[in-house]
Amino acid sequence: MTFESSPEKEVFLCERLLDQSQPIAERFRALFSLRNLKGAGPRNALICVFFIYFYAATRDSSNLLAHEAAFALGQMQDTEAAPALENILFDLSLHPIVRHEAAEALGAIGFESNVPVLKKSLESDPAPEVQETCQLAIRRIEEQKGIGDESKSAVEVGSPFMSIDPAKPASLSSSVDHLREVLLNEKNAMYERYAALFALRNHGGNGAVDAIVAALGARSALLRHEVAYVLGQLQDKAASVALSDVLRNMYEHPMVRHEAAEALGSIADNESVALLEEFAKDPEPIVSQSCEVALSMLEYERSGKSFEYFFMDTPQVH
Repeated sequence: MTFESSPEKEVFLCERLLDQSQPIAERFRALFSLRNLKGAGPRNALICVFFIYFYAATRDSSNLLAHEAAFALGQMQDTEAAPALENILFDLSLHPIVRHEAAEALGAIGFESNVPVLKKSLESDPAPEVQETCQLAIRRIEEQKGIGDESKSAVEVGSPFMSIDPAKPASLSSSVDHLREVLLNEKNAMYERYAALFALRNHGGNGAVDAIVAALGARSALLRHEVAYVLGQLQDKAASVALSDVLRNMYEHPMVRHEAAEALGSIADNESVALLEEFAKDPEPIVSQSCEVALSMLEYERSGKSFEYFFMDTPQVH
Protein backbone atom coordinates (compact mmCIF):
# COMPACT_ATOMS: atom_id res chain seq x y z
CA MET A 1 0.00 0.00 0.00
CA THR A 2 1.36 3.43 -0.91
CA PHE A 3 0.60 6.96 0.25
CA GLU A 4 0.92 10.47 -1.13
CA SER A 5 4.21 12.14 -0.34
CA SER A 6 5.30 15.70 0.30
CA PRO A 7 8.73 17.34 0.32
CA GLU A 8 8.43 17.96 4.06
CA LYS A 9 7.73 14.29 4.78
CA GLU A 10 10.61 13.15 2.61
CA VAL A 11 13.10 15.54 4.23
CA PHE A 12 12.02 14.42 7.70
CA LEU A 13 12.25 10.73 6.83
CA CYS A 14 15.65 11.03 5.16
CA GLU A 15 17.08 12.98 8.07
CA ARG A 16 15.70 10.45 10.54
CA LEU A 17 17.07 7.54 8.51
CA LEU A 18 20.57 9.05 8.35
CA ASP A 19 20.71 10.11 11.99
CA GLN A 20 22.97 7.58 13.72
CA SER A 21 22.05 9.04 17.10
CA GLN A 22 18.52 7.69 16.67
CA PRO A 23 17.62 4.23 18.02
CA ILE A 24 17.74 1.59 15.31
CA ALA A 25 13.97 1.05 15.54
CA GLU A 26 13.31 4.73 14.80
CA ARG A 27 15.52 4.55 11.73
CA PHE A 28 13.62 1.46 10.58
CA ARG A 29 10.37 3.39 11.01
CA ALA A 30 11.73 6.02 8.63
CA LEU A 31 12.90 3.40 6.13
CA PHE A 32 9.54 1.60 6.08
CA SER A 33 7.74 4.91 5.72
CA LEU A 34 9.88 5.95 2.76
CA ARG A 35 9.15 2.65 1.06
CA ASN A 36 5.42 3.21 1.35
CA LEU A 37 5.34 6.73 -0.10
CA LYS A 38 4.62 6.82 -3.81
CA GLY A 39 6.30 8.82 -6.51
CA ALA A 40 9.86 9.40 -7.70
CA GLY A 41 10.83 11.48 -4.67
CA PRO A 42 10.82 8.70 -2.06
CA ARG A 43 12.59 6.29 -4.41
CA ASN A 44 15.32 8.80 -5.21
CA ALA A 45 15.62 9.69 -1.54
CA LEU A 46 16.21 6.06 -0.66
CA ILE A 47 18.82 5.76 -3.42
CA CYS A 48 20.54 8.90 -2.13
CA VAL A 49 20.50 7.40 1.34
CA PHE A 50 22.39 4.41 -0.05
CA PHE A 51 25.10 6.58 -1.57
CA ILE A 52 25.44 8.58 1.61
CA TYR A 53 25.53 5.38 3.64
CA PHE A 54 28.21 3.68 1.60
CA TYR A 55 30.39 6.53 0.40
CA ALA A 56 30.40 9.01 3.25
CA ALA A 57 33.67 9.57 5.07
CA THR A 58 32.24 7.82 8.14
CA ARG A 59 30.21 4.75 7.31
CA ASP A 60 27.06 3.88 9.15
CA SER A 61 27.57 1.01 11.54
CA SER A 62 24.31 -0.84 10.84
CA ASN A 63 24.57 -3.63 8.30
CA LEU A 64 21.01 -4.55 9.23
CA LEU A 65 19.68 -1.16 8.16
CA ALA A 66 21.66 -1.27 4.91
CA HIS A 67 20.37 -4.71 4.02
CA GLU A 68 16.79 -3.61 4.74
CA ALA A 69 17.20 -0.59 2.48
CA ALA A 70 18.31 -2.87 -0.35
CA PHE A 71 15.32 -5.12 0.30
CA ALA A 72 13.00 -2.11 0.16
CA LEU A 73 14.42 -0.97 -3.17
CA GLY A 74 13.84 -4.44 -4.59
CA GLN A 75 10.28 -4.57 -3.33
CA MET A 76 9.61 -1.23 -5.03
CA GLN A 77 10.66 -2.86 -8.35
CA ASP A 78 11.88 0.42 -9.80
CA THR A 79 14.54 0.06 -12.50
CA GLU A 80 16.00 3.44 -11.52
CA ALA A 81 17.37 1.81 -8.36
CA ALA A 82 19.48 -0.69 -10.31
CA PRO A 83 22.71 1.37 -10.66
CA ALA A 84 22.90 1.97 -6.90
CA LEU A 85 22.25 -1.69 -6.19
CA GLU A 86 24.99 -2.69 -8.65
CA ASN A 87 27.51 -0.50 -6.79
CA ILE A 88 26.51 -2.13 -3.52
CA LEU A 89 26.72 -5.63 -4.97
CA PHE A 90 30.32 -5.20 -6.11
CA ASP A 91 31.62 -3.50 -2.95
CA LEU A 92 33.33 -6.45 -1.25
CA SER A 93 34.08 -4.33 1.82
CA LEU A 94 30.38 -4.52 2.68
CA HIS A 95 28.92 -7.32 4.79
CA PRO A 96 27.71 -10.30 2.71
CA ILE A 97 24.17 -9.80 4.07
CA VAL A 98 24.10 -6.40 2.35
CA ARG A 99 25.53 -7.67 -0.94
CA HIS A 100 23.11 -10.62 -0.86
CA GLU A 101 20.16 -8.28 -0.49
CA ALA A 102 21.38 -6.08 -3.34
CA ALA A 103 21.52 -9.15 -5.60
CA GLU A 104 18.04 -10.23 -4.54
CA ALA A 105 16.74 -6.71 -5.17
CA LEU A 106 18.12 -6.75 -8.71
CA GLY A 107 16.26 -10.02 -9.25
CA ALA A 108 13.07 -8.54 -7.82
CA ILE A 109 13.34 -5.53 -10.13
CA GLY A 110 13.58 -8.06 -12.93
CA PHE A 111 15.36 -5.90 -15.49
CA GLU A 112 16.96 -8.08 -18.18
CA SER A 113 20.09 -5.92 -18.24
CA ASN A 114 20.69 -6.95 -14.61
CA VAL A 115 21.56 -10.50 -15.71
CA PRO A 116 25.17 -9.78 -16.87
CA VAL A 117 25.75 -7.86 -13.63
CA LEU A 118 24.51 -10.78 -11.57
CA LYS A 119 26.59 -13.26 -13.58
CA LYS A 120 29.71 -11.18 -12.96
CA SER A 121 29.02 -11.12 -9.24
CA LEU A 122 28.31 -14.85 -9.26
CA GLU A 123 31.81 -15.45 -10.64
CA SER A 124 33.65 -12.94 -8.47
CA ASP A 125 31.97 -12.75 -5.05
CA PRO A 126 33.62 -15.03 -2.45
CA ALA A 127 30.55 -15.41 -0.22
CA PRO A 128 28.39 -18.51 -0.89
CA GLU A 129 25.22 -16.70 0.19
CA VAL A 130 25.85 -13.97 -2.40
CA GLN A 131 26.66 -16.51 -5.12
CA GLU A 132 23.47 -18.45 -4.42
CA THR A 133 21.42 -15.25 -4.40
CA CYS A 134 22.83 -14.28 -7.79
CA GLN A 135 21.84 -17.69 -9.17
CA LEU A 136 18.31 -17.23 -7.84
CA ALA A 137 18.04 -13.69 -9.19
CA ILE A 138 19.24 -14.72 -12.66
CA ARG A 139 16.72 -17.56 -12.75
CA ARG A 140 13.93 -15.27 -11.57
CA ILE A 141 14.63 -12.77 -14.33
CA GLU A 142 14.82 -15.52 -16.93
CA GLU A 143 11.49 -16.91 -15.69
CA GLN A 144 9.91 -13.50 -16.31
CA LYS A 145 11.04 -13.34 -19.94
CA GLY A 146 8.08 -13.29 -22.27
CA ILE A 147 5.64 -12.49 -19.46
CA GLY A 148 3.84 -9.22 -20.06
CA ASP A 149 3.30 -6.67 -17.31
CA GLU A 150 -0.33 -7.66 -16.90
CA SER A 151 0.47 -11.36 -16.44
CA LYS A 152 3.38 -10.63 -14.14
CA SER A 153 1.19 -8.45 -11.97
CA ALA A 154 -1.48 -11.12 -11.79
CA VAL A 155 1.03 -13.69 -10.55
CA GLU A 156 2.31 -11.41 -7.81
CA VAL A 157 -1.04 -9.98 -6.72
CA GLY A 158 -2.47 -13.50 -6.57
CA SER A 159 -0.08 -14.42 -3.76
CA PRO A 160 -1.57 -14.35 -0.25
CA PHE A 161 1.58 -12.55 0.96
CA MET A 162 2.46 -8.99 0.02
CA SER A 163 6.09 -9.54 -0.91
CA ILE A 164 8.03 -9.99 -4.12
CA ASP A 165 9.47 -13.47 -3.69
CA PRO A 166 12.92 -14.40 -5.05
CA ALA A 167 11.35 -17.42 -6.78
CA LYS A 168 7.93 -18.08 -8.24
CA PRO A 169 6.06 -20.57 -6.01
CA ALA A 170 5.73 -24.08 -7.39
CA SER A 171 2.28 -25.18 -8.50
CA LEU A 172 -0.23 -25.52 -5.68
CA SER A 173 -1.45 -28.68 -7.38
CA SER A 174 1.68 -30.36 -6.01
CA SER A 175 1.09 -32.23 -2.76
CA VAL A 176 2.65 -31.11 0.50
CA ASP A 177 4.60 -34.37 0.62
CA HIS A 178 6.06 -33.77 -2.84
CA LEU A 179 6.96 -30.16 -2.04
CA ARG A 180 8.58 -31.28 1.19
CA GLU A 181 10.71 -33.76 -0.75
CA VAL A 182 11.80 -31.07 -3.21
CA LEU A 183 12.59 -28.59 -0.44
CA LEU A 184 14.66 -30.99 1.65
CA ASN A 185 16.58 -32.66 -1.17
CA GLU A 186 20.11 -31.24 -1.10
CA LYS A 187 20.68 -32.36 -4.69
CA ASN A 188 17.97 -30.08 -6.09
CA ALA A 189 18.78 -26.66 -7.54
CA MET A 190 18.28 -23.78 -5.12
CA TYR A 191 15.57 -22.19 -7.26
CA GLU A 192 13.45 -25.37 -7.18
CA ARG A 193 13.85 -25.58 -3.41
CA TYR A 194 12.83 -21.94 -3.03
CA ALA A 195 9.84 -22.53 -5.30
CA ALA A 196 8.79 -25.47 -3.13
CA LEU A 197 9.26 -23.36 0.02
CA PHE A 198 6.95 -20.60 -1.20
CA ALA A 199 4.38 -23.13 -2.40
CA LEU A 200 4.38 -24.76 1.05
CA ARG A 201 3.94 -21.31 2.60
CA ASN A 202 0.95 -20.66 0.35
CA HIS A 203 -0.50 -24.10 1.15
CA GLY A 204 -0.34 -23.51 4.89
CA GLY A 205 -1.44 -26.07 7.46
CA ASN A 206 0.44 -28.28 9.90
CA GLY A 207 2.07 -30.49 7.29
CA ALA A 208 3.41 -27.53 5.36
CA VAL A 209 4.75 -25.84 8.50
CA ASP A 210 6.43 -29.08 9.60
CA ALA A 211 8.14 -29.34 6.21
CA ILE A 212 9.33 -25.75 6.35
CA VAL A 213 10.66 -26.16 9.90
CA ALA A 214 12.57 -29.25 8.79
CA ALA A 215 14.36 -27.10 6.20
CA LEU A 216 16.04 -25.14 9.01
CA GLY A 217 18.52 -28.03 8.88
CA ALA A 218 19.49 -27.33 5.25
CA ARG A 219 23.18 -26.96 4.41
CA SER A 220 22.71 -23.57 2.77
CA ALA A 221 22.64 -20.56 5.11
CA LEU A 222 20.78 -18.67 2.40
CA LEU A 223 17.99 -21.24 2.33
CA ARG A 224 17.86 -21.42 6.14
CA HIS A 225 17.47 -17.64 6.31
CA GLU A 226 14.62 -17.69 3.79
CA VAL A 227 12.96 -20.53 5.72
CA ALA A 228 13.03 -18.42 8.89
CA TYR A 229 11.62 -15.45 6.95
CA VAL A 230 8.74 -17.57 5.65
CA LEU A 231 7.99 -18.88 9.14
CA GLY A 232 7.72 -15.26 10.22
CA GLN A 233 5.23 -14.62 7.43
CA LEU A 234 3.15 -17.61 8.57
CA GLN A 235 3.23 -16.53 12.25
CA ASP A 236 2.60 -20.12 13.34
CA LYS A 237 3.39 -20.74 17.00
CA ALA A 238 4.33 -24.33 16.15
CA ALA A 239 7.58 -22.93 14.73
CA SER A 240 8.60 -20.94 17.81
CA VAL A 241 10.71 -23.68 19.42
CA ALA A 242 12.74 -24.30 16.26
CA LEU A 243 13.20 -20.57 15.65
CA SER A 244 14.27 -20.08 19.27
CA ASP A 245 16.92 -22.75 18.81
CA VAL A 246 18.21 -20.91 15.74
CA LEU A 247 18.42 -17.59 17.60
CA ARG A 248 20.27 -19.22 20.49
CA ASN A 249 22.82 -20.86 18.20
CA MET A 250 25.85 -18.58 18.34
CA TYR A 251 27.51 -20.59 15.54
CA GLU A 252 24.66 -19.97 13.10
CA HIS A 253 25.09 -17.40 10.31
CA PRO A 254 23.97 -13.91 11.49
CA MET A 255 21.57 -13.58 8.55
CA VAL A 256 19.74 -16.73 9.71
CA ARG A 257 19.63 -15.65 13.36
CA HIS A 258 18.39 -12.23 12.23
CA GLU A 259 15.46 -13.76 10.36
CA ALA A 260 14.70 -16.06 13.29
CA ALA A 261 14.55 -13.04 15.61
CA GLU A 262 12.14 -11.17 13.36
CA ALA A 263 10.02 -14.30 12.90
CA LEU A 264 9.76 -14.70 16.68
CA GLY A 265 8.64 -11.09 16.85
CA SER A 266 5.85 -11.94 14.41
CA ILE A 267 4.81 -14.99 16.45
CA ALA A 268 4.96 -12.87 19.62
CA ASP A 269 4.11 -15.43 22.30
CA ASN A 270 5.48 -14.84 25.79
CA GLU A 271 8.46 -17.15 25.34
CA SER A 272 9.42 -15.51 22.05
CA VAL A 273 9.26 -12.02 23.53
CA ALA A 274 11.40 -13.05 26.50
CA LEU A 275 14.00 -14.50 24.16
CA LEU A 276 14.07 -11.34 22.04
CA GLU A 277 14.65 -9.28 25.17
CA GLU A 278 17.55 -11.56 26.12
CA PHE A 279 19.20 -11.45 22.70
CA ALA A 280 18.76 -7.70 22.27
CA LYS A 281 22.14 -7.74 24.05
CA ASP A 282 23.72 -10.22 21.62
CA PRO A 283 27.32 -9.35 20.66
CA GLU A 284 26.46 -9.60 16.94
CA PRO A 285 24.84 -6.25 15.96
CA ILE A 286 22.80 -7.81 13.14
CA VAL A 287 21.13 -10.04 15.72
CA SER A 288 20.79 -7.55 18.58
CA GLN A 289 19.36 -4.86 16.31
CA SER A 290 16.91 -7.36 14.80
CA CYS A 291 15.66 -8.11 18.30
CA GLU A 292 15.36 -4.39 19.09
CA VAL A 293 13.35 -3.72 15.93
CA ALA A 294 11.11 -6.76 16.49
CA LEU A 295 10.36 -5.68 20.06
CA SER A 296 9.64 -2.11 19.00
CA MET A 297 7.28 -3.23 16.22
CA LEU A 298 5.49 -5.48 18.68
CA GLU A 299 5.14 -2.63 21.18
CA TYR A 300 3.54 -0.38 18.56
CA GLU A 301 1.24 -3.17 17.44
CA ARG A 302 0.04 -3.91 20.97
CA SER A 303 -0.61 -0.21 21.60
CA GLY A 304 -2.76 -0.01 18.46
CA LYS A 305 -0.39 2.42 16.76
CA SER A 306 1.34 2.15 13.40
CA PHE A 307 5.07 1.41 13.42
CA GLU A 308 5.48 3.69 10.40
CA TYR A 309 5.28 7.44 10.52
CA PHE A 310 2.10 9.02 9.15
CA PHE A 311 0.01 5.95 10.08
CA MET A 312 1.18 3.77 7.22
CA ASP A 313 0.50 0.08 6.85
CA THR A 314 3.34 -2.20 7.96
CA PRO A 315 5.39 -3.71 5.10
CA GLN A 316 7.12 -7.06 5.08
CA VAL A 317 10.43 -7.04 6.95
CA HIS A 318 13.37 -9.14 5.62
